[in-house]
Amino acid sequence: MEFTSTVFARTAPSGLLDRLAIGLSGLCVAHCLTTAVLVAAFASAGSVLLHPLVHEIGLGLAMALAAFALVRGFLQHGHIMPLWVGCTGLGVMAGALTLPHDGSETLFTILGVLVVALGHDLNRRGLV
Repeated sequence: MEFTSTVFARTAPSGLLDRLAIGLSGLCVAHCLTTAVLVAAFASAGSVLLHPLVHEIGLGLAMALAAFALVRGFLQHGHIMPLWVGCTGLGVMAGALTLPHDGSETLFTILGVLVVALGHDLNRRGLV
């Protein structure tokens, strides 16, 4: 069953939002890895990047962009799988916020980011 919406279809070129979301996922991975290195090297610099507000704002941006891009893609091509994959990744990212800063948070955040990026790639391609 195909669903389309002219409101979502005309807001941006096809795949642009998904490519931006994949880029944001890459920035998130870079942030996580950089933070881990900085925490090991410079405790004071790492504490700024580990501030909960940084993670909450980043997750909020990821959720907003993902919601718009993934739902828009679903409305364009009618395939629900990219939406489910992306939402699963966002759930893993959100769950990672509840973990201690002992490396497990970084591991689960990166895992969630990769799953969200996969959802956006599937969405961009219009694949099931």
